[in-house]
Amino acid sequence: MGNFRKLGRNASHRVSMLRTMVSQLVKHERIETTVAKAKEVRRKADQMVQLGKEGTLDAARRASAFVRGDDVVHKLFTELAHRYKNRAGGYTRLLRTRIRVGDAAEMAYIEFVDRENELREAKPATPQPPQRGPMDPWAKSRASQQWAGPKISKGSGSDGL
Repeated sequence: MGNFRKLGRNASHRVSMLRTMVSQLVKHERIETTVAKAKEVRRKADQMVQLGKEGTLDAARRASAFVRGDDVVHKLFTELAHRYKNRAGGYTRLLRTRIRVGDAAEMAYIEFVDRENELREAKPATPQPPQRGPMDPWAKSRASQQWAGPKISKGSGSDGL
Protein backbone atom coordinates (compact mmCIF):
# COMPACT_ATOMS: atom_id res chain seq x y z
CA MET A 1 0.00 0.00 0.00
CA GLY A 2 2.98 2.34 0.19
CA ASN A 3 3.99 4.90 2.74
CA PHE A 4 1.17 6.19 4.90
CA ARG A 5 0.32 7.19 8.44
CA LYS A 6 0.15 4.43 11.03
CA LEU A 7 -2.94 5.96 12.71
CA GLY A 8 -2.23 4.06 15.94
CA ARG A 9 -3.28 0.70 14.49
CA ASN A 10 -1.62 -2.46 13.34
CA ALA A 11 -1.40 -3.14 9.61
CA SER A 12 -4.46 -5.35 9.19
CA HIS A 13 -6.71 -3.03 11.21
CA ARG A 14 -5.43 0.00 9.31
CA VAL A 15 -6.04 -1.53 5.88
CA SER A 16 -9.48 -2.75 6.92
CA MET A 17 -10.39 0.69 8.26
CA LEU A 18 -9.22 2.44 5.08
CA ARG A 19 -11.15 -0.01 2.89
CA THR A 20 -14.33 0.61 4.86
CA MET A 21 -13.91 4.39 4.93
CA VAL A 22 -13.21 4.61 1.17
CA SER A 23 -16.24 2.42 0.48
CA GLN A 24 -18.45 4.60 2.68
CA LEU A 25 -17.09 7.76 1.06
CA VAL A 26 -17.93 6.45 -2.42
CA LYS A 27 -21.35 5.31 -1.25
CA HIS A 28 -22.40 8.45 0.67
CA GLU A 29 -20.06 10.97 -1.04
CA ARG A 30 -19.32 12.72 2.27
CA ILE A 31 -18.10 11.40 5.62
CA GLU A 32 -16.83 13.03 8.81
CA THR A 33 -13.67 11.71 10.41
CA THR A 34 -10.44 12.94 11.96
CA VAL A 35 -8.10 15.02 9.82
CA ALA A 36 -5.33 12.39 9.80
CA LYS A 37 -7.68 9.63 8.67
CA ALA A 38 -9.28 11.93 6.09
CA LYS A 39 -5.91 12.66 4.51
CA GLU A 40 -5.23 8.95 4.09
CA VAL A 41 -8.75 8.24 2.82
CA ARG A 42 -8.32 11.04 0.28
CA ARG A 43 -5.24 9.35 -1.20
CA LYS A 44 -6.97 5.99 -1.62
CA ALA A 45 -10.28 7.48 -2.82
CA ASP A 46 -8.52 9.44 -5.55
CA GLN A 47 -6.78 6.24 -6.63
CA MET A 48 -10.12 4.41 -6.80
CA VAL A 49 -11.69 7.17 -8.92
CA GLN A 50 -8.69 7.00 -11.22
CA LEU A 51 -9.27 3.26 -11.60
CA GLY A 52 -12.93 3.99 -12.37
CA LYS A 53 -11.88 6.40 -15.09
CA GLU A 54 -9.66 3.74 -16.68
CA GLY A 55 -12.68 1.53 -17.13
CA THR A 56 -10.76 -1.65 -17.97
CA LEU A 57 -11.43 -5.11 -16.58
CA ASP A 58 -8.09 -5.05 -14.78
CA ALA A 59 -8.98 -1.72 -13.14
CA ALA A 60 -12.36 -3.11 -12.07
CA ARG A 61 -10.70 -6.13 -10.47
CA ARG A 62 -8.16 -3.98 -8.66
CA ALA A 63 -10.89 -1.65 -7.39
CA SER A 64 -13.12 -4.50 -6.25
CA ALA A 65 -10.16 -6.02 -4.40
CA PHE A 66 -9.97 -2.87 -2.27
CA VAL A 67 -13.47 -1.42 -1.83
CA ARG A 68 -16.30 -3.30 -0.18
CA GLY A 69 -19.46 -3.99 -2.12
CA ASP A 70 -20.48 -4.45 -5.72
CA ASP A 71 -22.68 -1.34 -5.58
CA VAL A 72 -19.63 0.74 -4.66
CA VAL A 73 -17.62 -0.65 -7.59
CA HIS A 74 -20.55 -0.01 -9.92
CA LYS A 75 -20.81 3.60 -8.72
CA LEU A 76 -17.06 4.10 -9.20
CA PHE A 77 -17.13 2.87 -12.79
CA THR A 78 -20.35 4.56 -13.89
CA GLU A 79 -21.36 7.68 -11.99
CA LEU A 80 -18.00 8.90 -10.64
CA ALA A 81 -16.06 7.99 -13.80
CA HIS A 82 -18.56 9.98 -15.89
CA ARG A 83 -18.55 12.94 -13.46
CA TYR A 84 -14.76 13.26 -13.43
CA LYS A 85 -13.94 12.26 -17.01
CA ASN A 86 -12.50 15.72 -17.81
CA ARG A 87 -10.83 16.27 -14.43
CA ALA A 88 -7.13 15.47 -14.09
CA GLY A 89 -7.10 14.91 -10.32
CA GLY A 90 -8.24 16.32 -7.01
CA TYR A 91 -11.54 14.48 -6.81
CA THR A 92 -11.97 14.97 -3.06
CA ARG A 93 -11.98 17.94 -0.72
CA LEU A 94 -11.12 18.10 2.98
CA LEU A 95 -13.03 20.63 5.11
CA ARG A 96 -11.98 21.02 8.74
CA THR A 97 -15.02 21.32 10.96
CA ARG A 98 -14.52 21.20 14.72
CA ILE A 99 -12.56 19.90 17.68
CA ARG A 100 -14.02 16.67 19.05
CA VAL A 101 -15.17 17.00 22.66
CA GLY A 102 -13.91 13.69 24.06
CA ASP A 103 -10.26 13.77 22.97
CA ALA A 104 -9.81 17.18 21.28
CA ALA A 105 -9.13 15.54 17.91
CA GLU A 106 -9.45 17.75 14.83
CA MET A 107 -12.46 16.63 12.81
CA ALA A 108 -13.04 17.16 9.11
CA TYR A 109 -15.48 16.36 6.35
CA ILE A 110 -14.10 14.63 3.30
CA GLU A 111 -16.33 14.87 0.24
CA PHE A 112 -16.25 14.55 -3.51
CA VAL A 113 -16.12 17.80 -5.46
CA ASP A 114 -18.64 18.78 -8.17
CA ARG A 115 -21.60 17.02 -6.64
CA GLU A 116 -25.08 18.05 -5.53
CA ASN A 117 -25.48 19.43 -2.00
CA GLU A 118 -21.77 19.98 -1.48
CA LEU A 119 -20.65 22.04 1.47
CA ARG A 120 -18.51 24.41 -0.59
CA GLU A 121 -18.48 25.13 -4.31
CA ALA A 122 -15.38 24.17 -6.27
CA LYS A 123 -13.09 27.06 -7.12
CA PRO A 124 -12.77 27.96 -10.79
CA ALA A 125 -9.38 27.48 -12.34
CA THR A 126 -7.07 30.42 -11.69
CA PRO A 127 -5.76 32.07 -14.85
CA GLN A 128 -2.05 31.84 -15.40
CA PRO A 129 -0.08 35.11 -15.19
CA PRO A 130 1.18 36.45 -18.53
CA GLN A 131 4.58 35.16 -19.59
CA ARG A 132 7.43 37.62 -19.36
CA GLY A 133 10.10 37.97 -22.01
CA PRO A 134 13.69 37.06 -21.21
CA MET A 135 15.56 39.69 -19.20
CA ASP A 136 18.71 41.32 -20.49
CA PRO A 137 21.28 40.83 -17.72
CA TRP A 138 23.24 43.92 -18.83
CA ALA A 139 20.32 46.33 -18.74
CA LYS A 140 20.05 48.50 -15.63
CA SER A 141 16.95 48.04 -13.57
CA ARG A 142 14.54 50.89 -13.04
CA ALA A 143 15.09 50.71 -9.29
CA SER A 144 18.83 51.23 -9.56
CA GLN A 145 18.31 54.16 -11.92
CA GLN A 146 15.72 55.72 -9.64
CA TRP A 147 17.45 55.40 -6.25
CA ALA A 148 21.15 55.37 -7.08
CA GLY A 149 22.91 58.69 -7.11
CA PRO A 150 24.96 59.92 -10.05
CA LYS A 151 28.31 58.26 -10.55
CA ILE A 152 31.24 60.48 -9.78
CA SER A 153 34.25 59.64 -11.83
CA LYS A 154 37.64 60.35 -10.29
CA GLY A 155 40.31 62.02 -12.33
CA SER A 156 43.27 59.94 -13.44
CA GLY A 157 45.86 62.27 -11.83
CA SER A 158 44.47 62.44 -8.28
CA ASP A 159 44.88 58.87 -7.09
CA GLY A 160 47.07 59.85 -4.18
CA LEU A 161 49.61 57.05 -4.65
